[in-house]
Amino acid sequence: MSQEPQSSTDLQQIRLRIREKQRNYASYNLSPAQNDLLRAFFDLAQEFDSNEDFYRVCVAALSEFLGLHSRLYLFDKEQEKLALVCESEKGLRAKPVVAPEHVRLSFKSYESEHSLLVPIHSKPSPESRDEGQQPINMQIMGVLEVYPLEKISKADRFFLRKYANRIGYNLHNRLISHENIRHLRFINNLVMDIEHNVITPNMYFKHLFNQLKARIGDIDELEKMIAGFKAAQGVPSGSCELVISKVSSLHRSLLENHRELLEHHANYSLFLESLFRRDHFAQGRFVLRPRKCSIDREIVSPQLDHFLSRFGARGITVEKPLDMREEELFLRVDVGLLSQVYANFFSNAVKYTGEIIGRNGRARKAIAYGRELLPDYFGPGKAAVKFNVFTTGEHLSETEAKTVFADGVRGERSKAVPGTGHGLAFVKQVVEIHGGVAGYEATEEGNNFYFILPLPDPNNVPVDQG
Repeated sequence: MSQEPQSSTDLQQIRLRIREKQRNYASYNLSPAQNDLLRAFFDLAQEFDSNEDFYRVCVAALSEFLGLHSRLYLFDKEQEKLALVCESEKGLRAKPVVAPEHVRLSFKSYESEHSLLVPIHSKPSPESRDEGQQPINMQIMGVLEVYPLEKISKADRFFLRKYANRIGYNLHNRLISHENIRHLRFINNLVMDIEHNVITPNMYFKHLFNQLKARIGDIDELEKMIAGFKAAQGVPSGSCELVISKVSSLHRSLLENHRELLEHHANYSLFLESLFRRDHFAQGRFVLRPRKCSIDREIVSPQLDHFLSRFGARGITVEKPLDMREEELFLRVDVGLLSQVYANFFSNAVKYTGEIIGRNGRARKAIAYGRELLPDYFGPGKAAVKFNVFTTGEHLSETEAKTVFADGVRGERSKAVPGTGHGLAFVKQVVEIHGGVAGYEATEEGNNFYFILPLPDPNNVPVDQG
């Protein structure tokens, strides 16, 4: 659909704003150095893409054109504090530093003992202007501190307010642009998550449907057999027993197919819910819905049951630990997302578990899982729990071990196996938003993939709302 042409009324409003700007600029009476500074600032703000370089431009331009030093402070919404990010004398700070006491948020400029502090306003949205086109309810994004105070003239003060506004407008647009990029990256990754964790597993439905079709064919054959018995004279009792046996076996098979379909559907629905939450798209990142749950009973066991038939078909033995059942562990986690972590581990185990000769001299092709407590892992008094999924087989190479959790990376042995190289990157992302870490380690007889989650402080456990 083509865009409607702009109305003459809209164009007239633009013309009025242009004329207003012409009058304003004429009244500013800026010096040649100030005009050159603004032109250079606009050009360089377009030239440099990174926020870090933009911060450098903001402070360096003042010293180069006007001989004034400056410090750029920005407001950190999460910490609810002003932080120094860049200064003309020392450059960009490696880590933002909390602003000193004399630097505070204010809608108007103010002086300290040695400097002038100018607020940096965000760009007002169209709906935040009154009928006279004056901005209202503008947000303060930071503060520009300029010094030495004795070198700042009255004309400089006026210019610095305008300059700080230009910084704010550019910064506002940059933050929106970076937020949009972050959203797009998240959506692109989510599409891959959907392909890996929803579409591919959903293909298993086809297998189950084919099994049902075969059972239905058995029923058709049985129906013909019964019809033949009915037409025959003197049917032996053994034939009737055969029919009963076949019906009984078929009944059990259909019930098992039905159970598998229900379990697969429940698993599939859980993954759909956890990937398609509205909050994910609104915030451009995975948003957790944690609740207290039994890790083994509600997450590991259902996923393992889902893969048991595939392990069996490949001759893989599943070695279940006793500790996870004897001593149930409860954590507050997102059940849907963490279930997909185990689904990814088990799916890789189906593909890559290899046969080895164990220490006892016998062939071994197995998967094992378990957990172990790690005291003080995240610091003194901050315990953690490590969840392991081990598979027998050839070790990853040194390069593969370092990059296995990177998005799109697949090992040499996996090239002949269908896959996207996204599964372990998804695992890493989910574990990290739970406050944990994911990793890989080679063991004596194979490979161990693991993730580590913090244990709740027993003295500060939140009341469960789930």
